[in-house]
Amino acid sequence: QVQLVESGGGLVQAGGSLRLSCAASGRTFSSAAMGWFRQAPGKEREFVTTISRIGGTTYYADSVKGRFTISRDNAKNTVYLQMNSLKPEDTAVYYCAASFRATAQAMSVMSTLGMDYWGKGTLVTVSS
Repeated sequence: QVQLVESGGGLVQAGGSLRLSCAASGRTFSSAAMGWFRQAPGKEREFVTTISRIGGTTYYADSVKGRFTISRDNAKNTVYLQMNSLKPEDTAVYYCAASFRATAQAMSVMSTLGMDYWGKGTLVTVSS
């Protein structure tokens, strides 16, 4: 079993920044590709970004490319999401996901049903 706990969400004005964290426990963190997904009210959960097991490869949704940065610290069992230049359309619950089977690339295109583990999410609200 793996536990994922997100933190760092909150209310921010458009153009501002937030840094989300996802702390993992329960299995070897470095064995999992990690990702961030988000779900806005009334919409399906969607891919935001993923990172490979050792952090050398990342993938981003076009909507966040150039504004968001994913990183991981395997020594701290934590993955981060730095979000800059936030827009009202970034408002959503942000979820951390882990996969011990899929690559970061596969996580970026596969159904969210294929993830091995999910956190409970953290709410990000961007006001205009």
